[in-house]
Amino acid sequence: MIRKLAYLVVLAAIVGGLAFWFLSAPKPLGATALAALPEGDAARGELVFWAGGCASCHAADNAEGDDKLKLGGGHVLASDFGDFVVPNISPDPQHGIGQWSKDDFANAMMRGVSPDGENLYPSFPYTSYARMSDGDLSDLWAFMQTLPAVDNDPGPHKLGFPFNIRRGVGLWKLLYADETWVVKVDETDEKLVRGRYLVEALGHCGECHTPRDFAGGVKRDMWLAGAPNPDGQGRIPNITPGGAIADWSEADIAYYLESGFTPDFDSVGGSMVDVQENMAKLPASDREAIAAYLKAIPSHQGK
Repeated sequence: MIRKLAYLVVLAAIVGGLAFWFLSAPKPLGATALAALPEGDAARGELVFWAGGCASCHAADNAEGDDKLKLGGGHVLASDFGDFVVPNISPDPQHGIGQWSKDDFANAMMRGVSPDGENLYPSFPYTSYARMSDGDLSDLWAFMQTLPAVDNDPGPHKLGFPFNIRRGVGLWKLLYADETWVVKVDETDEKLVRGRYLVEALGHCGECHTPRDFAGGVKRDMWLAGAPNPDGQGRIPNITPGGAIADWSEADIAYYLESGFTPDFDSVGGSMVDVQENMAKLPASDREAIAAYLKAIPSHQGK
């Protein structure tokens, strides 16, 4: 009886291990999807770059001017799971992505899969970037090729067990990697559709402004309702119509994104400084689209 029980335990362990290995496997884009990627345009890609906030994380802390285009990484993102060290994504062939192909880039951005076939941690917001259009993805890749190479090795993430097991991220993706739009909008309203795209995809605003559950998954039913600041300093505000910007008009929001000034003449602060500076580089129509979307989404109470 004991021997039979032992066999069953071993069998269950083998079956469980195989199930884990299968379910957690990285799932890159298929050959058809990769072949359909269009040629990119670097000039258009620059706008995608600013909308996507690439410099905010990958440039050196406190970088200004042209230094924002030097994406050597090194910034540390604190979390309940450990410290994520932002990688070098400059064209440097040793420490950056200089040896990547466009297919490698697409798999990282859209599926969170590295060129060597490993799951990337969702501290990189591929769960939002997965909603990007093929054209914007290709344009961004073209622009990235024009940036300076930075010879900097940021070092590895600082994660404890079991979060240091990348394979396990595959199970996390099964639960939380959802490419569908969070908010339904009138698909005939071009401004709202554009605003949703900028907020939910390129701008990945929900990554910071939405609360997460115990496993770090975004609570879609509390979209943009505010969240604790991962570094422990204050709270990231609720930006739904019932939150911190409840009394702001669409024009107020658009002006804030352009100038950094609130309707009561306060100024942008904290990590939002970089975001606002990025948004200021976009066409006015994009800032207006973001504002329209933020006033149209479901409301949640509280700052």
